Amino acid sequence: MTTRQLSPGRYRLIAALMALGAASLAVASALHLAGLLHGRGPSFSATWAGAAEAVIGLALLAGAITLVRRGTQGRPAALAATGFAIAGFIYGLSITAQAGDLPDITYHATVLPLLILTLVLIIRAKNADRG
Repeated sequence: MTTRQLSPGRYRLIAALMALGAASLAVASALHLAGLLHGRGPSFSATWAGAAEAVIGLALLAGAITLVRRGTQGRPAALAATGFAIAGFIYGLSITAQAGDLPDITYHATVLPLLILTLVLIIRAKNADRG
């Protein structure tokens, strides 16, 4: 039985999606921390949102770098980072749906499906590597 290995290009594509998510989080974090995005309720904190987005973005970037550098062995880090990002986005969406402004809600609702797609691609890459 032969095993089919994914090309390094496939890992780079997944890592690029992760890096895109990290870049968008860097922008969102900067906007929150600069006070340019405001909530509409007391449970919203632009400072906490900005800090959380920065941490999630760094995790995604670390997972992407690990995936590119280590290939198959980097998948667990990519999987963990993307899962962490999804959990963070679900939590963030729950806060912004109650107390955030429309741009913030739209951002979370747009990027969350892309993170889920990324997670699916990582899982499929793992299954494809098994042959």
